[in-house]
Parts: sequence; structure tokens; C-alpha cells
Amino acid sequence: MAKVDFYILPTDSLTARLDFACKLCEKAWRLGHQVYLHCQDEAQRGELDQRLWQFKGEAFVPHDSAELDPAGRVVLGIGASAHGHADLLINLGGDVPAFVGQFQRVAEIVVEAPVVRQAARERFRFYRERGYALTDHRLQRL
Repeated sequence: MAKVDFYILPTDSLTARLDFACKLCEKAWRLGHQVYLHCQDEAQRGELDQRLWQFKGEAFVPHDSAELDPAGRVVLGIGASAHGHADLLINLGGDVPAFVGQFQRVAEIVVEAPVVRQAARERFRFYRERGYALTDHRLQRL
């Protein structure tokens, strides 16, 4: 059963959520993990794609879409398949993806925006009811 970490950011900025996803992804990638970033839709995936190339001036995270490189170390996906990934899922979607059970670790990134917080509460409830190990990280600053 996956370990689920909720990262709670002290802002209502949706862009801060994507920026934190980039930082978390970079750290995991540098540690040798395979990362699947599950996006809400194509627009969010496009924005995240740009951020992963640019979020740090001196570095970038090599990545591709899950459909183009299903075995890649860092992929951005939408839809109902994680293309065989099983290490780290960074969930930026509004719901718990159906394939969540195949992952060892799950990261949920929450900001103070009401829509995001409410969806995160529902995902937390889903994980708790199914016995996932839950941890929350309340970040003080970004």
C-alpha cells in the first residue's frame, strides 16, 4: 500500500502549486526515482511542461509526456493510465486516479484556494478509508 504525503502550502496561488510540484519532482528525479506527474488536463500539462524546463535557471528536469515516453524517468500524464509507472505519483488532478494503487508513494499538493482544498479533503478521506499511510507537511514558507 502506498504512502501518501500531503504538502500544504501557505498560499492560495495555483502557480505555487505547480512550482512546488517542479521542486518535488526535481528532488525525486535527482534521487533516482521514476516520477509520474498526473495532470488535471492538457492545459495544466502544458503549463507544467514549460515550468519543468524553466523553473530553475541553472537546471532543468528532463521529461516528456507519458504517451510519447511511457518508460521515461519523469513523465506528465492525463487520463486513466499511468503507463506502467509505480514509483512516485505527484497528483495534480482533482480526484484520486484509478491507478493510484500501483504506486509506492503519492504526493498531493494543496494550496489555500477553496476548490483545491475541498478536493484535497475528499482525496484525504478516500485514502484514509482505504488504510493508506498518511502524512501531512505544513510548509511555513515557499
